[in-house]
Amino acid sequence: MSSFSKSESRIAMENLLCDEVWLSSPGTPDLSHESEHYIWKGYGYADLFYTTKEDSEQALVICLKKEFSYMPEAGYLDYLQSKNLVFARFRAVQWLIKTCTRLNLSIGTVFNAVNYLDRFLSMSQCHGWKHWMMELLSVACLSIAAKFNETSLPSLDELQMEDLEHCFQPSTIQQMELMLLQALKWRLGSTTSYSYIELITSNYICDINYNLHKELINQVNRALVKAILDFELVPYPPSVVAVSALWCSLEELVPSSYNAHLTKILKLINQDHEVKILKCQVSLS
Repeated sequence: MSSFSKSESRIAMENLLCDEVWLSSPGTPDLSHESEHYIWKGYGYADLFYTTKEDSEQALVICLKKEFSYMPEAGYLDYLQSKNLVFARFRAVQWLIKTCTRLNLSIGTVFNAVNYLDRFLSMSQCHGWKHWMMELLSVACLSIAAKFNETSLPSLDELQMEDLEHCFQPSTIQQMELMLLQALKWRLGSTTSYSYIELITSNYICDINYNLHKELINQVNRALVKAILDFELVPYPPSVVAVSALWCSLEELVPSSYNAHLTKILKLINQDHEVKILKCQVSLS
């Protein structure tokens, strides 16, 4: 692992603001088994934040209204492909997932970190990203997401302990964090696909037993992790990805009643999304 000196760190931060010669991607990675090996801190019935159905319904409406304002800029998918950033993004998201798992951070933290990463990349005016730049951005995204989500924070050294080729000084990471915060306009309370799972399952899928409910949540989480690794699913609204993941999991776990559950769930979201849900569900199956 290479380490940046103070002078190198200053130059690195200046270069991050400028056009550079960018990383070339070897191609689109295989995502089929990536999400199967991670265990997350999640929630159970005792951990639910919303105590009444009315609270959940109101929160769901708010999420649906604001989800588009927390999505990457239009044309992001084309940008990733045209700049050969598909594999670079995959590797960054994979590192975020592995590091959150290693440090026992919540699954919400990794979804926020990936959201910050995608939004920042989509706003970038640069012509490409060198490998060290993506690593620095990934560390900054996870650091900010942890500060926003977690009660016990890992140190910057702990974040960089594994799976990075560069080691950045705290001052460099902090400068990147400030640049990231300014680009995101300090809007960190992102609506992600994970934001919808508690809202839907706690009040609209409440007629299954505890163990089955727990398995449903775990399976949906695995599907959502698979989804954030797949760059082709980035343009879908978070609600579409969430419902698609629930659809796949319900169909497998409760085949006799999944249609009834799905009907209730589909009524909760924008009816214009039904075609997108069908396409997304096929991708996640």
